[in-house]
Amino acid sequence: MDLTAPPMRAVGIRTQFGPNVIHEDLDFTVNQGEIVGLVGGSGSGKSVLMNTMLGLKEPEGGRVEYFGRDRNDLSLDIRRSINNKMGVLFQGGALFSSMTVRENIMVPMRENTDISLNLMRELADMKIHMVGLPPESAVLYPSDLSGGMKKRAGLARALALDPKLLFLDEPTAGLDPVGANAFDELILGLREAMDLTVLMVTHDLDSLYHICDRIAVLVDKHIPIADKLAIVGQYDHPWVREYFGGPRSRAALAASGLNSRETG
Repeated sequence: MDLTAPPMRAVGIRTQFGPNVIHEDLDFTVNQGEIVGLVGGSGSGKSVLMNTMLGLKEPEGGRVEYFGRDRNDLSLDIRRSINNKMGVLFQGGALFSSMTVRENIMVPMRENTDISLNLMRELADMKIHMVGLPPESAVLYPSDLSGGMKKRAGLARALALDPKLLFLDEPTAGLDPVGANAFDELILGLREAMDLTVLMVTHDLDSLYHICDRIAVLVDKHIPIADKLAIVGQYDHPWVREYFGGPRSRAALAASGLNSRETG
């Protein structure tokens, strides 16, 4: 395994459900240490692609590579080791309603490690602190949490095994602007502190402008461009022009304060 190769790459991916083709001849690379925003219209298959790259769905064609190796060529032990280096925050947090926040965070530890219960609790409480939740939230249930706290609790669970690859599915959806900005800042801080590589599925223009190193556009069943915002925004496609050229996009760019960095 070549640790200098991109940690994750999709090559010629084809996915479908029955006769419905979602992706066709799709190529996509996630480079070490970057935050990549994945955008596309509703129904374009963003979450399906994320699940395919995670290994939750097998593609009907093409391949997914981890560090330059075809996932299907890896031994079961190596695949398990790589899976443990991936953390996922699903939409809405996807917390287990019958478990406390601490117990939710301990689930990956129970499934993938043989450490003691006391150490699991200590590590879970450490993750709670890392994502900015108060210590008392450890014993709360998801029904006791606000929307923003659920997101942070889900993120803490995603970080339970100290992953190197972090997948975020609409992480700021449903949050107010203040909460969304705080979550973005949290991701930036964690990227630096944990040396994370992040793939983020999002519709949030503020997040795209504020924290993403590159933006990948999923249209017409593939990704024709994945580049810096200034380049992506000039791509000649109707959906791209509407998405990045509208008043909401201009307002988000102005609010981000990143005009000079992005437009050069």
